[in-house]
Amino acid sequence: MLRSSQPLTGPNRKRCREDEMLLGSVLDEGERGFIIDTRSAQAAKQARMTGGGTEPKSSYPQWKRLHRPLERGRPLQESFIKLVEACNDTSVSMDRWLSRLESSRWLSHVKAALSTACLAAQCMDREEASVLVHGAEGTDTTLLVTALAQVILDPSCRTLGGFQGLLEREWIEAGHPFHLRCARSAYSHARLKQEAPLFLLFLDCVWQLNRQFPFSLEFSERLLLTLFDNAYASAYGTFLCNNEKERRRNAPRLSHRCLCKVKESTHSLWAWLNQPGEKKKYLNPLYSHNALVIWPSVEPQSIQLWQGLFSRWIRSSQYLEEAWAEIQRLAEGN
Repeated sequence: MLRSSQPLTGPNRKRCREDEMLLGSVLDEGERGFIIDTRSAQAAKQARMTGGGTEPKSSYPQWKRLHRPLERGRPLQESFIKLVEACNDTSVSMDRWLSRLESSRWLSHVKAALSTACLAAQCMDREEASVLVHGAEGTDTTLLVTALAQVILDPSCRTLGGFQGLLEREWIEAGHPFHLRCARSAYSHARLKQEAPLFLLFLDCVWQLNRQFPFSLEFSERLLLTLFDNAYASAYGTFLCNNEKERRRNAPRLSHRCLCKVKESTHSLWAWLNQPGEKKKYLNPLYSHNALVIWPSVEPQSIQLWQGLFSRWIRSSQYLEEAWAEIQRLAEGN
């Protein structure tokens, strides 16, 4: 599996021989690969007018391009805002609640992300083909798809340590702009242009996997909730700044969240989570190693609202936590 930003073909359909050779070297003679573009065909065509574009078939003859559009900007943020507002309004009737849930379209975004990740996984597992994923910059929906596909395909990414490594590799080091995307929250009256809950959407999709395969992920919902909290407000430096360049150098013109020398000046969230006393809190007591690929259902009946997150402030989790504590106690006894 490969990931990148869009090719810069532009309106004059420029070619990059080095890129063509690079992708050509991935495939043996007679093999084919798939390019999954997370933009619509129309959006990719329009991007040519501003210098971007797609891979021309004539220059990449062994690669088949598939468009699977995923929202990444203002529409996704507005969807998140509508969902949060609906979840916090306890005065509405059932019909009104269901209507507001549907109009938020959040579950549609979850379904689309899982479906695209499954497509990438199927190309690799069933077609035994190489896959290149990209959208525009390659730091938003691209990472959403590649990270989810690895959780689906690779059992090591479903362990606590492996999942942390996946986040470090596919989100942090790959340059997801956490500072821009998670600058405020759905509760803020500000509507920042570049804010969008891509990382939250990823966590929601992983929760869907955890719910459908309760024995296959070593970590529990509590880890996903902790990651959500720390992405938006954290005492640790793990999710600070927008890329590795900002984390490693002095950045006097950046806002206070983009600290200079982040790794030297802050503590790591992973170091805290991996302390023996803390680590135990995030483990799934029902976990049993599953070496198989886990194929989630993306039927409407299978995608559920993540109540543990979106309803956490309007209902008590006491009894659920007590039940999990009892399950953990019984699992340790065995």
